[in-house]
Amino acid sequence: MRHTIYYGGDILTMEEPLYSPALAVEGGMIGALGAKAELMKRYPDAELVDLCGQTLLPAFLDPHSHITALASTLRLLPLEDVSSIEALGASIADYARAHPRTGGQWITGFGYDHNRFPNRRHPTRQVLDAACPDRPVLIAHASGHMGVANSAALRALGVDADTPDPAGGVIGREADGRTPNGYLEETAFSGLTARIPQPTMEELCSSLVQAQNIYFENGITTIQDGITKQGDWALLQAAAESGLLEADVVCYLDLEHSRPIAEQYPQYRKSYRNRLKIGGYKIFLDGSPQGRTAWMTRPYEGAEDGYRGYPIHTDEAVRGFVATARRDGMQLLTHCNGDAAAQQLIEACASCGDPASRNVMIHAQLVRRDQLPAMHRLGLIASFFAAHIWHWGDVHLQNFGDQRAQAISPARTAIDTGVVYTFHQDSPVIRPNMIETIWCAVNRISRAGHLLGEQERISPLEALRGVTVNAAYQYFEENRKGSLRPGKLADLVILDQNPLKVSPDRLRELRVMQTIKEGKTVYLRH
Repeated sequence: MRHTIYYGGDILTMEEPLYSPALAVEGGMIGALGAKAELMKRYPDAELVDLCGQTLLPAFLDPHSHITALASTLRLLPLEDVSSIEALGASIADYARAHPRTGGQWITGFGYDHNRFPNRRHPTRQVLDAACPDRPVLIAHASGHMGVANSAALRALGVDADTPDPAGGVIGREADGRTPNGYLEETAFSGLTARIPQPTMEELCSSLVQAQNIYFENGITTIQDGITKQGDWALLQAAAESGLLEADVVCYLDLEHSRPIAEQYPQYRKSYRNRLKIGGYKIFLDGSPQGRTAWMTRPYEGAEDGYRGYPIHTDEAVRGFVATARRDGMQLLTHCNGDAAAQQLIEACASCGDPASRNVMIHAQLVRRDQLPAMHRLGLIASFFAAHIWHWGDVHLQNFGDQRAQAISPARTAIDTGVVYTFHQDSPVIRPNMIETIWCAVNRISRAGHLLGEQERISPLEALRGVTVNAAYQYFEENRKGSLRPGKLADLVILDQNPLKVSPDRLRELRVMQTIKEGKTVYLRH
């Protein structure tokens, strides 16, 4: 059995004592911690690895993202850096010229954000038609909750003036109130775009491996697929059975449409098979705060008509979902951005939930401080999208006003209230950059330099807990991952500096130097 001893830098255990002078890896497990000399006596044949002043700590666990969706975006036209309607059209036109194909083949793009455009408006089908009139074009918003189709795509999807808005979604209309303008929101977007022709399984698996490597580059060795539908499951299972998964991947089945997968594949249920397991179920209760579809108890700022976003499900339906998850013995992850959606989940869990299920409120962006005590009583975990503070904090100031924007992702209050918390990036909404997320949770600075919620700042150690020990707890894997202790997996990350010793405002400058999964290096920075 291979043995390795790490020494010569800070080794951060995330337990007490917080530091160890050396750590020994025995195969894929942590064998021992202690003085280097003592470990060398125990493992005389060990390979010695000098950290040269760098910092070793537990590998990060991803509490919420979508690896299959991230994989799919790697094949798309990237639009993250587009900052105007004109630049968007030029990007599509350039891509169409560079990829000449027959008229029936789609152009799909991902990552535009209308909040970065001068007029903060979504593009229309006319903009996309001008860029590419003869092929179907569909572009997805950075949030994944909405997008825009050109006329050819609308025809291919069967959307016309007589197509009704689906439940929980909106088809944008022109001035006549009937003709689709290309904008598709929530279920109108997700339901219709599911019909787009898909790549081959070989192409999908190749993209999945690329996505896995992106997580490794960010120090993450446990990855989530945050809503797994039938096609996503087929891809993940194929990758697992082919030996392509080096990370542990935990999927959460779409409770509404994919629940039978858990019965069909019991060998994956709550237990890894070829590094893949079914962790539970996932549902959505509302939409996006930056897209103004999150469901609020009070109107959006400046909404003269009292617009508060909208729910996706009735209270009765949500109680049914919670009861089903409890009956099936499954953890439930629930997308809640607005405080009204948060309240709907809290009341459903109070009615028919089970604290032992460790159900998770995903995002919890605008959960109110007065709602957190109920979450604590119910054992509801808050998985905060803290990086929103940097990426969309200025938009939240406009959408919700100063008071509510100051209180987004209330991590300090959650800690003080006893709520278990984690932090995520919801990839592919943003890349799975744990270092940036730690910086965001500690500093709470927006792009424009606004300090949002000074009273909700937390310490670097508390931020690290949200992506290590607490994340392991969320996965029911606290006995295997999340801290450095003999008998736990040797899932490790090496950073160039100690996040507890650098200035808090410089945390985002830290770099992942090496990622190790069960003793094997899966990423090495060059």
